[in-house]
Amino acid sequence: MERIKLGISTCLLGERIRYDGGHKLDRFLRDTLGQYVDYVPVCPEVECGLPVPRESMHLEGNPASPRLVTSRTHQDMTERMIQWAKKRVIELEKEDLCGFIFKSDSPSSGMERVRVYNEKGMPVKKGIGIFAKIFMEHFPLLPVEDEGRLHDPKLRENFIERIFTLKRWREVLAEKPKLGNLVKFHTQHKFLILSHSPKHEQSMGRLVAKAKEMALKQAFEKYQGLLMEALKLKTTPKKHANVLMHMMGYFKEQLSSDEKQELLEIIDHYRKEYVPLIVPITLIQHYVRKYNSLYLKEQIYLHPHPLELQLRNHV
Repeated sequence: MERIKLGISTCLLGERIRYDGGHKLDRFLRDTLGQYVDYVPVCPEVECGLPVPRESMHLEGNPASPRLVTSRTHQDMTERMIQWAKKRVIELEKEDLCGFIFKSDSPSSGMERVRVYNEKGMPVKKGIGIFAKIFMEHFPLLPVEDEGRLHDPKLRENFIERIFTLKRWREVLAEKPKLGNLVKFHTQHKFLILSHSPKHEQSMGRLVAKAKEMALKQAFEKYQGLLMEALKLKTTPKKHANVLMHMMGYFKEQLSSDEKQELLEIIDHYRKEYVPLIVPITLIQHYVRKYNSLYLKEQIYLHPHPLELQLRNHV
């Protein structure tokens, strides 16, 4: 797989471009995830022509359509930011981004719960940064997160799983559209999708089965929408345990009674959150290799992202 391209708020890479001349370096994003992705940095304030350092800004007014105002001199920067953002998202279309990581709490780049001040100067955490909102409306299917939420192990694993899956899907789209490619992709991702949404997995399975009855382009577009919709839904220990039990079924003829009991106990321990997901996954992978299960060998669920990221050690 080629390296993934991700948009990111520039300050998270350690660049000193914040209003106070500082940065907000996130070492996991730069040094760990950065081994597998190429970042496209974006700083709305600097790119729309504001200096470093500069007067701080905040959102005020109606949380649904707030104004971007400087904190001390009360200059309204809303239209300047909007006009720049609308041009920037068009430029970003050329980057083939698989997602974006925003700066939390930023009046330009916060993706949710940004402070919006009312006429009495009291804040409510109901806003979205000006650039972040325009970006998400322009790229509704792209995975997005902010660095604050990515400190949550489950949200981090979900986001990174989504960007790697989208990259694999893009590689399918890069080839000449063939029904066989769609069938293969869905077959390989069946259990991954199931771990997020059994309902979506059934709908996508039916779509693939009926794809030859519709225009191929339409089938691909509909499948992509369902795929990104499904993966946005959070996994749970219960959903994962369901997938693991499905996989166990492929070894019912090979496993001894003791091996079955051990696997069932480990799956149950995971479901009760006594052990992380990597524990039952590792045992399943052992049996996949031992009994050479060709179908399970192809399942992306067992290796959706690089093991070195250790994401499943914490969920």
